[in-house]
Amino acid sequence: MGAITAILREFRTTPMLWFLLLVPVLFVYHSARPEDATTVFLLSVGAIIPLAVTLTRATESVAAKTGDLVGGLLNATLGNLTELIISLAALRAGQIVLVKASIAGAIFTNTLFMLGASFLLGGLKNHTQRFNKENARLQSSLLFLASVALVVPSIIATRGVDGSAAITGSLSIAIGVILMVTYALGLLFSLKTHKTDFAGEAGGHDEPVWPMRAALPVLAGVTVLIAMVSEVFIESVQEASVELGLSAAFVGFIVVALVGAAAEMTAAFAAARKDRLDLSVGIALGSASQIALFVAPLTLFLSYAIAPVPMDLVFWPGAVLMVLVATATTTMVTGGGKSAWFVGAILLAVYLVFASTLYLLPPRTG
Repeated sequence: MGAITAILREFRTTPMLWFLLLVPVLFVYHSARPEDATTVFLLSVGAIIPLAVTLTRATESVAAKTGDLVGGLLNATLGNLTELIISLAALRAGQIVLVKASIAGAIFTNTLFMLGASFLLGGLKNHTQRFNKENARLQSSLLFLASVALVVPSIIATRGVDGSAAITGSLSIAIGVILMVTYALGLLFSLKTHKTDFAGEAGGHDEPVWPMRAALPVLAGVTVLIAMVSEVFIESVQEASVELGLSAAFVGFIVVALVGAAAEMTAAFAAARKDRLDLSVGIALGSASQIALFVAPLTLFLSYAIAPVPMDLVFWPGAVLMVLVATATTTMVTGGGKSAWFVGAILLAVYLVFASTLYLLPPRTG
């Protein structure tokens, strides 16, 4: 009874979780009106967000009981599970452009929008805020590696080298292995061998933690629901994007990235307002590096098993440029280990410039 009481208390006190009612509404509406792709698309977006919030609550509760190293690995695996599930659903449907856009968009959104909004919201309440610049430096270095990993195969693909398709396919696999190994080493470095250098980001949770016997069933159930909603989302996204005048690239780069990161954004923004900018920076940049070095190569490898055509790491030039700019901008603004509201405004301005461009003039992705 105590476990059920803890979960019910969380639902009563978290208005975002009330939107879980959209999940049954989505399934009923999709069953009755499957041809109304736009409404189904909008309902699926609304349903994924509270599911992602619930998933994060359950993940944090399990991680809190398993210790630093195992908890870190669990968060690395499940922290971006929403994006991964959506990507896998898109892979099965053969929507490779949407998958690539969502991967690049998640990196772009977390480093500019999530971090920028955290700086802005925190700075408006707290004059100047400080954070652990060692953690920011590590995450920025990992993102730089990811940027290099995107640039190299994309350059080869655009040079018209004989057999470039085979070369980029093999190179993508090699780069994917390098990224995952580096990410694992980064976890070992920050959580084990040099964890004292990153102590600033390991603040305690001031939210109630669910008991393990409640968190595990919720984790399993929500994962299944996200997978089901993602299937509906992918089924409707193509027709809905045409009706709404959106490209698959914009939907993946902006919409999917924002929806997938909704839960992490909620935690990052709340922490910034409480002057816990270490936690906000850790969430924003840590999530971006998870996507770049873990989710992207995992998606690449799984595409050989579930996608009609295997995926590679060749991205269109606009996506590469945006990831490079996001990484460079983040590196510059986090180097000093302190922030104010105007720094966040600058990051958001950079994000809006590219988002507006992508909306008004979608890149050629063919």
